[in-house]
Amino acid sequence: MTKLSLQPPIATKRPKELRIHDDLRIDDYFWLNQREDGEVLEYLNAENDYFEEMTAHTKTLEVQLFEEMKARIKEDDQSVPYKYNGYWYIFKYEKGKDYPIYTRKKETLEAEEELLFDCNDLAKGKDYFRLVGLSVSPDNTMISFGVDTSGRRNYTIQIKDLRTNELLSDVIENTTGSATWANDNKTLFYTKKDEQTLRANKIFKHQLGNSQAHDQLKFHETDETFGVTVYKTKSRKYLVIACYSTLTNEYHILNAESPNAEFKVFQERIRGLEYSISHFEDRFYIVTNADNSTNFKLMKTVETATGRSNWVEVMAHREDVLLEDIDIFKEYLVISERSNGLNKIRIRRWDGKSDYYLPFDNETYTAYTGTNVEFDTNILRYGYNSLTNPASTIDFNMETKSKTIKKEQQVLGGQFDKNNYESERIWAVSEDGTKIPISLVYRKGIKKDGTNPLLQYSYGSYGSTIDPYFSTIRLSLLDRGFIYAIAHVRGGEYLGRQWYEDGKLLKKKNSFSDFIDCSKHLISENYTASEHMYAMGGSAGGLLMGVILNDAPEIYNGIVSAVPFVDVVTTMLDDSIPLTTGEYDEWGNPNDKKYYDYMKSYSPYDNIKPQNYPNLLVTAGLHDSQVQYWEPAKWVAKLRNLKTDSNKLVFKTNMKAGHGGASGRFESLKEDAEEFAFLLDLENINA
Repeated sequence: MTKLSLQPPIATKRPKELRIHDDLRIDDYFWLNQREDGEVLEYLNAENDYFEEMTAHTKTLEVQLFEEMKARIKEDDQSVPYKYNGYWYIFKYEKGKDYPIYTRKKETLEAEEELLFDCNDLAKGKDYFRLVGLSVSPDNTMISFGVDTSGRRNYTIQIKDLRTNELLSDVIENTTGSATWANDNKTLFYTKKDEQTLRANKIFKHQLGNSQAHDQLKFHETDETFGVTVYKTKSRKYLVIACYSTLTNEYHILNAESPNAEFKVFQERIRGLEYSISHFEDRFYIVTNADNSTNFKLMKTVETATGRSNWVEVMAHREDVLLEDIDIFKEYLVISERSNGLNKIRIRRWDGKSDYYLPFDNETYTAYTGTNVEFDTNILRYGYNSLTNPASTIDFNMETKSKTIKKEQQVLGGQFDKNNYESERIWAVSEDGTKIPISLVYRKGIKKDGTNPLLQYSYGSYGSTIDPYFSTIRLSLLDRGFIYAIAHVRGGEYLGRQWYEDGKLLKKKNSFSDFIDCSKHLISENYTASEHMYAMGGSAGGLLMGVILNDAPEIYNGIVSAVPFVDVVTTMLDDSIPLTTGEYDEWGNPNDKKYYDYMKSYSPYDNIKPQNYPNLLVTAGLHDSQVQYWEPAKWVAKLRNLKTDSNKLVFKTNMKAGHGGASGRFESLKEDAEEFAFLLDLENINA
């Protein structure tokens, strides 16, 4: 059978009326949301079969891409050790194995290595495996951990005795996977999820040796727009329950020496008041947006009087600098900032004797503080990479201002030389006159003559910023002539908190128009042309892909939309779906007609129309807890019915995984290879 003679699966239409606010929507494919229905699974498998047939001619290229991606990875690799409570902790990979191995060494790196977990053994016989939330008891004898074997991010917590290497009988199900020890070494606090919505909503106290049925409920978050978690401060003095929503925070604290006492509220929630807390000596330091501090400021208060009225300003709000986070050390305060889109790391002595920034020298880099669990140290660990420079882990002596590169990412395969690549940051102008930054990377020597294939990527939601980062996988495109662009659209926080505020709720369309205007700018500047322009996004970035498909299909030759959030109205009206209620402050609550009308005006599924669409690859995960598989499934079915072109539309559902795709490090590369092969095939690049 030739590629052109293949017929795609056609989903049956079963019209369902959806009515609210005196508005009627007809959903022909609503029935696809029955995960266990045999006909639904048959349809998904038929789409998978069609995907395999339509991409059969690219399999050789896929294998080549996979092998070169894999060849760049140092298979027998390990992390830079970090010290915590008397032990050095390490995770590593061994050649040919998919999963990490966790170990530790007592006091010195020359000590005998102690195996904590070999995830390769634990994952045997499982289609999906993920280990999270490793938490060691204060006396170093016990470790708790969470395991997910479905990809639905619903974890079972277990506890291992590190003296005997035996698992305790304690099994705690339906959790986030992480747990926090009180200082008595026998009490654990953990977060349980709602079984249907998977919202993290309850904090329980667990005593070693007890069954889960005997665990004591310590906190129940009844507001469906909030989630909760529990952790211990870096000072190890306090246990903290954090209640969080898109716009509001609330914390509850408890002395870790007194796990049987009651948590007390730090500062009760006030809608719109965001804050985070760090403990140091007899004080708490608070990063907050209080007093209309859009870009946040730093405040402090004594630990005996934590309410808002007691907070004292330490670092004032700045209109042009976003305060992102702080790291507290015995002698130093480290501040993570963002100015004009660029990461800054500022170091201040508590005694005021020094205050300086780490120097960074270009506009397409990413810098961030790393694992800094030790309190009494002059060493700051931070990470650095750029679009052209592999990642480095660096130990910086804050006293002497000297640095030691502890690890530089190795790019194997013998082909990589960072001097062969070039990066830059340029600015497009949006339809409302706003300047939108774009980070670009490509091989040196390209000509701006409109003939280069270009892949533009973005996310643009939740204030999540896609910084310019190095990728060994991306080299497979760059070395074949592609330009790679990251569009820093509104909805992220690249240019500060207001950049996020201007890309959500009733301003969400700015994210979409920004992306389209960036594409137009790249074309007008002859980096590429529409017949060579490609776009990619996942999850909320998949929503972005869905909108640009409807609004500007003529600009793009091909699009990859991964686990896309495309049925916005129906999903946000269904509060039984995981994450929905917690998303109201991001997208709006469509039970309010104002938000319903706005969502409906851009929701990709609701705005498909008879027109030509670009070539399209869509992916989904059957067990996805964040974007349910039926959103992309319904979207593809409706596109097949209405589109007027003969371009490719292929849809693949991973029947064994969730939102993040395959769990093994090499299995996930196969998915990357499939996506790249799809794009390269559209450029007639077959090697």
